[in-house]
Amino acid sequence: MAKEKDGEGKTALLARIAAALDRLAPAPLGAALPDGDAFIWEPAQGGLIAVPQVAHVHLSLLKGVESQRETLLANTQRFAEGLPANNALLWGARGMGKSSLVKAVHEEVNRSRKGEADKEKNLVLIEIHREDIDTLPLLLRTLRASKRRVVLFCDDLSFDKDDTSYKSLKAALEGGIEGRPVNTIFYATSNRRHLMPRDLVDNERGTAINPGEAVEEKVSLSDRFGLWLGFHHCGQDEYLAMIDGYVGFYDLKIAPEELRRRALAWAMGRGGRSGRVAWQFIQDLAGELGQTLD
Repeated sequence: MAKEKDGEGKTALLARIAAALDRLAPAPLGAALPDGDAFIWEPAQGGLIAVPQVAHVHLSLLKGVESQRETLLANTQRFAEGLPANNALLWGARGMGKSSLVKAVHEEVNRSRKGEADKEKNLVLIEIHREDIDTLPLLLRTLRASKRRVVLFCDDLSFDKDDTSYKSLKAALEGGIEGRPVNTIFYATSNRRHLMPRDLVDNERGTAINPGEAVEEKVSLSDRFGLWLGFHHCGQDEYLAMIDGYVGFYDLKIAPEELRRRALAWAMGRGGRSGRVAWQFIQDLAGELGQTLD
């Protein structure tokens, strides 16, 4: 009798262990996208994690990048409508709205489609982290089965000397035997136009047996992006235009001359002007005024 109870106890314990392991294991990747318009790709956590609300600013608030804004918006609208479009690399100065533009364009495209009854026609935004780039082929195989249009987005993409995952990205974008699924497009932001450090490119030129081929291998990844959109440091007028845009949009109560004086002092204290600096100033100002930024 004691042995029988002991056996039942062991069986129950094994069942609990098995159930615990099932809970810890990543969920299997599905053959189609879950409900929602935005996700983060987390392969270690089972796949696509839904993002209920994307942190974005209104497209009209992105000042000083009007040309880049219109180009990326037109490219994304064509893609959303099922027309040919290019992968896009947004490169250049820090804090000038590269990632904000991608998120704002996604929101604008879906906002313009709100009248359509079929939510399946909404554009999907999926963020993939830099460290998960080598799993991109797995994600693309999952998305290939979906009918929805998907923007894959990698923020702050770059590669170092010993990093070989850029080869996975090259193959996934255009070079692989399967090719990029027609329902996906890839947008990336980077401070580097060729996604590689300049000293690495220069070193390849100086030490390789065939410098031309070595450099070509390293920088050809950026050629997979049909759109190169450059972002440069803004001048004082552009910086103040950003400030004025935020103040008007959020209806912050402050005299124009006082606003100008404080905005310039803020930029001087930060050692530079950019869209990020402008937004940080607005957050500080709104908090001081006791107003929200909803």
